[in-house]
Amino acid sequence: MTRPVVGIIGNQYLINDQYPAHAGGTMNSEAVSKVAGCMPLLVPADPRFVSVDELLRTCDGFLFTGGRPNVHPEEYGEAATDAHGDFDRARDSITLPLIRACVERGQPILGICRGFQEVNVAMGGTLYPEIRDLPGRMNHRMPPDGTLEEKFALRHIVTVVEGGVFHKVFGATEVMTNTLHGQGIKTPGARIVIEGHAPDGTPEAIYVKDAPGFTLSVQWHPEWDAANDPVSRPLFQAFGDAVRDWTKGLTTAHPQAKAS
Repeated sequence: MTRPVVGIIGNQYLINDQYPAHAGGTMNSEAVSKVAGCMPLLVPADPRFVSVDELLRTCDGFLFTGGRPNVHPEEYGEAATDAHGDFDRARDSITLPLIRACVERGQPILGICRGFQEVNVAMGGTLYPEIRDLPGRMNHRMPPDGTLEEKFALRHIVTVVEGGVFHKVFGATEVMTNTLHGQGIKTPGARIVIEGHAPDGTPEAIYVKDAPGFTLSVQWHPEWDAANDPVSRPLFQAFGDAVRDWTKGLTTAHPQAKAS
């Protein structure tokens, strides 16, 4: 049986500071393939090579991945500063209109880290450039040293709304997650529902209200050990179910639609 196709948004890199490449983490492909049960397809997120219309016709769902470059603040009406870090304007040009199109069509999307932030910006929201500089906030960034296991280790609780979408997916109102991000939601975009927070109040889990399809997004990195983690596994399984429903012409047989 042919598996549904999930487009995994890639990031631009320079290999050896010289050779340009589009790349995506292997753990994203593994989570999509082994846990969501879909075929991963890496997307070179650059309007020189692909268009939003082509992607909508080619893929059944989309995974908006994390990445070192941040959404450019001009996309939410602010000037860039040193605190905003690096950017990938080509990715911005593809992902923001693609998210809006998927939301309106009911085509399933799952946002992770930068992807979580892209969903908020696409819906008109804004971001803090560096949340660890805010009073009362913890440092959510990846530890600078250590093994991958240490960098992706579970570091804090996320509390989600009782009876909400994420509660239905996780089967719990408190879950443990990793944390590897510097930016975070400042103001939520139109229709953005924040259902999960870190202990310091940082938004961690969102969806788009009244969207006909799956739009769940998280600020942490559930792709790490997704097959075994009790939080990541049901999230990717729910996403995979939504993608399969999309291929059958269904957009309501998933937790978000039932809760909206």
